[in-house]
This record gives sequence, C-alpha cells and structure tokens, in this order.
Amino acid sequence: MTNATNSISEKVEEIYRTESRRILATLIRLLGDFDLAEEALQNAFAAAVATWPRDGLPENPRAWLVSAGRFKAVDALRRRTRFDAVQAELAKSLQFSTGKIEAPDLEDDRLRLIFVCCHPALPPDAQIALTLREVCGLTTEEIASAFLTTAPTVAQRIVRAKNKIRDARIPYEVPALADLHERLEAVLHVIYLIFNEGYSASSGDRLTRSDLTQEAIRLTRLLISLLPAPDSEVVGLLALMLLQESRRAARTSADGEVVLLEDQDRSLWNRNEIAEGIGLVRQALATRNVGAYTLQAAIAASHVEAPSSAATDWNEIVGLYDLLREVDPSPVVELNRAVAVAMRDGEAEGLRLMDELLAAGELQDYSFAHAGRAELCRRLGRNEEARKSYARALQLIEQEPERRFIQRRLQELGNDV
Repeated sequence: MTNATNSISEKVEEIYRTESRRILATLIRLLGDFDLAEEALQNAFAAAVATWPRDGLPENPRAWLVSAGRFKAVDALRRRTRFDAVQAELAKSLQFSTGKIEAPDLEDDRLRLIFVCCHPALPPDAQIALTLREVCGLTTEEIASAFLTTAPTVAQRIVRAKNKIRDARIPYEVPALADLHERLEAVLHVIYLIFNEGYSASSGDRLTRSDLTQEAIRLTRLLISLLPAPDSEVVGLLALMLLQESRRAARTSADGEVVLLEDQDRSLWNRNEIAEGIGLVRQALATRNVGAYTLQAAIAASHVEAPSSAATDWNEIVGLYDLLREVDPSPVVELNRAVAVAMRDGEAEGLRLMDELLAAGELQDYSFAHAGRAELCRRLGRNEEARKSYARALQLIEQEPERRFIQRRLQELGNDV
C-alpha cells in the first residue's frame, strides 16, 4: 500500500509540474477570475493528494483536476455569499453553467490566456510579466531577474494587470481575424521571452527549464494553426526557436558547463529540428515580407548549415545582420554584428566596433557585451584588458553556467576568483 501511495504521490507531483499551467488556464476560462482560479488549482491538487491514493488514478487526470477545481471554487463562493452579493451571483452562474469540458478547449486555453495577457489594454511590461507568471508559472523573483527590476515591482504589475482584465471585462478568447494581426507582435514577443527563459534561464540551471522552450514552440505551432494563412513572422519565430533548440544537447558538457558554438560537437545537434527550421526559414523568406524573427532565423540557419565553425559563411551572416539592424535596430543587434565582423574581418575590427558600442553607454550594464569584448581581447593577447572585461561581466551576469565559464577564463588568464 505504501509503494502504491508513493507512486500516486509521485504522479501528482509530475502532473503538477507538467500540467498545472494548462489546468490553470482552463480554470481561468471557466471561473473568469485569475485569483479564484489559482485558489481552485491548489484546492484541486490537494483533493487529488487526498483521494487518488484511495480511489486510484483517474482516466483523465487533467480533466478530473479541472472539474475538481471548478467545484471547489463554487463551494468556496457559496460559503462567502453571506458576505458578498456579487460572489453569490457568481456562484449561482458557475453552478448552472455547463459542466462539460471539451478536449480542444483544454488544449487551446493557454493560447487564449496568452492573448488575454497580451491584450493592448495592458502596458507592455505587464503583458510580459503576467504571461510569464500565469502561463509559465515563473516566480516573481525569476521575472524580476529577467526584467532587471525588483520582485515587488513585478508583483504590482501583475496585480494591476489582473485588476484591469477584471474591471475592463477583457474576454477570454482568441481575437477575431480583424484584430488578430495587430495583436501578433505582442504575442510573439511574449512567446519568445518564454522560450528564452527556458533556453537561457535568468537564474539557476538552464537544463531544468527545457519545458519552457518546448511550450513556446507548442504555442507557436498552435498560433500558426489558428491563422487562415501563415504569417511570415510567426513562421520565422518557429524556425528561430527550432534552430536554437536543435543545439541544446551540445551547448553544455556532461557536467553542465558552457560549450561555445565553435567548440560544440555538431553530431549532437538535432537534425530533425534543423531540417524543419531551415524549411520554415525558406518558407518565410519566400513571402518577401521579412521581419526580425525571420532574419534571426536565417542567421541561425547559416550557423547550423555549416559543416564546421571554420566553414561558416560569416560574410552572409554579416549581411543578414545588416538587414536586421535596418528592420529592428538595437545595441544588442549591433553587438552581435560586431562579433560576426570579428569572425569575418579579424578580432581587431570586431573589438573596435564593440568599443564604440560600449562608449555609447547603452551596453555598459549588459554582461554579454563585456564578455564578448573580453573574448576578443583574449584572442588578441591583450590579457590585462581581457581580465578587466571578464571581471566586469562576472559582476553583471546571473546565469550560473555562464558565471562558471567566466571564472574559468579568469583562472586561465592568471586571475583566481
């Protein structure tokens, strides 16, 4: 009996880890309130822990948890009705609403939730924070780290966003076709942030966050399926994420240490994801309506198509960065272009461009700018400059694998940390 109970407990933990955000999204749709849905989610899993060891695992655990959460919410509202007439009315409406839970609804609820969280009535920073919290389940501390701000600030943004959704009665739905395309930019931005949080986690070990990258890819596929005709930037984003994800197994060593692109074992790259990604890049480029995601995907494709680092077509990559900085100019794009120029024209030219960017001031607190400069200095034999730049990068970077990489570089240069 103990072994069976332990097995059920482990299954509940697994379902919570893999399914809780989907279940929450459905409960938000059914209950119409973020906070009520979050309370219902916790109550549903508490009920599972109490009853599944006795009754056995239900045939459809996710649907069972949704139903349990909904009924728990109705019961809670009934208990509060003596104090609040509004909640009494809500409890009544939920009691008599349809109890049937369709599988397609369960699958699409997170996409609906993405559009709600990215509604234009919400400010951009609130859209991102709310989506990372509600769709992905990140803590406010993790989101604050990604935003380079404080946890209380993020918490305030989330609370205000929820209140706005409630007070403005923002519908829980994918927008109509007439409004869909103008909402895509914000949605794609949020999905890519979700992907990046899994690909290069803002804290901790990135290997534990691969579920976020897969969820971002799944959401993008769903988005493509909803459009009457493929949008080139949605296709481009899917291609970009697949091509980046294809290198995951080679990006770290067996003991979790960072492996630079030029040192990666290319036999570990996922060839199926590469083939699909390259096909999608060609599809997006063929529309001639090229945006930032498509150009980044084309750059990623150039990397993975090369049989080796030495055989990379850096001239093509620099040309793609030239197009990208016209479409989506930013200091980070310029920094990445400088790295490509260093590979094409030599470290000295790349370093000159990086120094100009750092002198402009916008990248002074960007860890990867200092790490990139340090790497070029190291290759040029300017070890003292390399040490200073690595030390500055170490002050700024939060990802633990990258911190260890920089510490090793400093040790190699004779500066123990």
